[in-house]
Amino acid sequence: MTWSRALRDAARSGLSIERAKLTPVIAVRGTVGVAVVIGLCLWRGSPALAVSSAFGAFASGIVTFQRSMRPRPVLALAVAGALAVSTFLGYLAAAHVVAFVALLVGWTFLAGMAWAIGPVSGLAGTQTVAIMLITVTLPTSVVGALEHAALIAFGGLVQAALIVLFPVRPWGIQRDALADALAAEADYARRLRHDPVAPFDPAPLMDARLASAVTPRQARRRPVQLHGPRGLAERVRPVLASLADPVVGAPLEGPERDRVRDLLGAAATVLDAVAHAVRHARPVRLAPEAMATLEVPPTGPMLTGPGRRAAYRLISLLADAVELTDEPVEATRPTTAAERGHLLRPSVPRLVPVALRALRREARWSSRILRHALRVAAVAAVGYLLGAALHFGHGYWAPLASVMVMRPDFAQTYSRGVARFAGTLVGVTVAGALMALAHPGVYTSAALALLCVFLMYLLMRTGFSVTSACVAAYVVFLLGIAGAGWEQTVEERIVLTLIGGVLAMLSYALFPAWETPRLRDRLADWLAANGRYALAVFDAHARPAERRPRQVRETLLDGRAARAAWEVTEARAEKEPVRHHGLSLHAARNANAALATMGRVTMILEAHLPDKDAQPSPGAAAFTTALRPALDHAARAVRDGDPLDWSAPRAAWERWRAEEAHQGLPVSVAELLLDALDELAEALPPDP
Repeated sequence: MTWSRALRDAARSGLSIERAKLTPVIAVRGTVGVAVVIGLCLWRGSPALAVSSAFGAFASGIVTFQRSMRPRPVLALAVAGALAVSTFLGYLAAAHVVAFVALLVGWTFLAGMAWAIGPVSGLAGTQTVAIMLITVTLPTSVVGALEHAALIAFGGLVQAALIVLFPVRPWGIQRDALADALAAEADYARRLRHDPVAPFDPAPLMDARLASAVTPRQARRRPVQLHGPRGLAERVRPVLASLADPVVGAPLEGPERDRVRDLLGAAATVLDAVAHAVRHARPVRLAPEAMATLEVPPTGPMLTGPGRRAAYRLISLLADAVELTDEPVEATRPTTAAERGHLLRPSVPRLVPVALRALRREARWSSRILRHALRVAAVAAVGYLLGAALHFGHGYWAPLASVMVMRPDFAQTYSRGVARFAGTLVGVTVAGALMALAHPGVYTSAALALLCVFLMYLLMRTGFSVTSACVAAYVVFLLGIAGAGWEQTVEERIVLTLIGGVLAMLSYALFPAWETPRLRDRLADWLAANGRYALAVFDAHARPAERRPRQVRETLLDGRAARAAWEVTEARAEKEPVRHHGLSLHAARNANAALATMGRVTMILEAHLPDKDAQPSPGAAAFTTALRPALDHAARAVRDGDPLDWSAPRAAWERWRAEEAHQGLPVSVAELLLDALDELAEALPPDP
């Protein structure tokens, strides 16, 4: 992709406005938190104090809208605490330019590295840099620093208290994640009716797993509906694929295929009903037609072999899903010390070593997170010095604009830069016009600022340009409380925001962290993870008595994580103005399809794992013995651009097929697996 096209696509993405679900009640609650801080400061303090202290409640409210599985009060308090520390340190160093620049560089670097922990941590770090920049223009006494830091922390405490006192849809994010996973499987079942080898994106199941991880305290309070359905959804997916597959389930035409289509349609109906019940905390409501379809016909089962076993398994799993979900929605499940029925999430104190390990993993020159941290630290310092040299009254807006738009990848940085400037231009123009025409007083300006806060919270997910417009207008009205002239505010905001955006974009062009060169590495990681998953499943057939309970499950999760990393890298690479000389995007898409097929056929065999007392399969053992070194060599070949060679596992499969009198399911799946690997070899021709 050329630079001109990349910039055009980034601009279009930044200016796009999406339809999103609005949450007015939550927006009102967050706005009330900001109003409490502003009102108390106007009542007991001064307009200037109200302007500077509102940031704590404002930023704490923003972070509670992020997609995080942690309790909202904890997020608000954690961000408020970090903002208070940043405020206090900024106050102490603000009087000395050299000391403040040194502090700004170090703090911004740590805030940039916070993206290694997660997007919410990265956003929180960005907010702490913003408040540190804002404190430059404020008094620098120690007492004043402590007072203002306390007010910042008080804003977060107010937001946390409002969340506790006025809860809105508790466990809503967890319910939505689980319901989305169930609804995705319902859609998968419908697509399988018409396309027996339809692909499935495991991202909803990964989100549901992430949402199901709870702290011990949360485990004692979690509703019943959030316990069992996720595990059942995990087990339903391979059964659906096995039932629909033309090799394993039923022929493509005939009465057996008609029966499979009916079962898949009924499964989709049941899964949708369970998803609706989980999302809205209601009992399950099922159509009688779906229940009748899931019963065995009076004439007996119409399917045979593996398809028949898959059908019985599907009916049993759907019945369990309905039974687990159709319980009193207000009940909770008691948790004992010996219970291991939930995924544990570390509490905030125990998150510290986890965060340190994440930072150590990214402490390498090739890391995009480290490069982002270095980039944003340098831009913050340059922007601050440049803003100070221009002699504007609010020179910190230049580095503030840079820090707020910069992200670890190219597309987000450039699209947010365009959106920030466009939104700021609209916001300050509208707010400036209102200030010029109405000349509002202190309390009217405060009311208008709160209206902008409400609109920003309400429209948070519609687009960055919309939220930037609301924030820009909020700043104009907020400074109007302190008596700042709107003419100067509008001019400064537009010019300094443009400078900050240009600095952010220029920094990425001069010191990039491209994802395109990593395509082969990510593809090799996915192939290796898929290979471990396949080896674990075939090992279970080769040596059933030695199979560990979590062996297959762990490799499946590794494969999903590798696939997600590949998809993120591929999506970013498509938007970058660079080209991978050894891997075209067309080849990458074909390789993606081949590895997705590899995972699908392995999942089909997983749905028919043998019992531990089953007879071992010598053919499966020989096949895995030949496949293991071939996969290791293939992963290195993908990284180096060398040809792939599957001759050894193909020869082992041919011997297996010749020796086995009755062609069993593992032999058939092994052929499908080798076909997928051959497609991968065709998609990745060796480098010249």
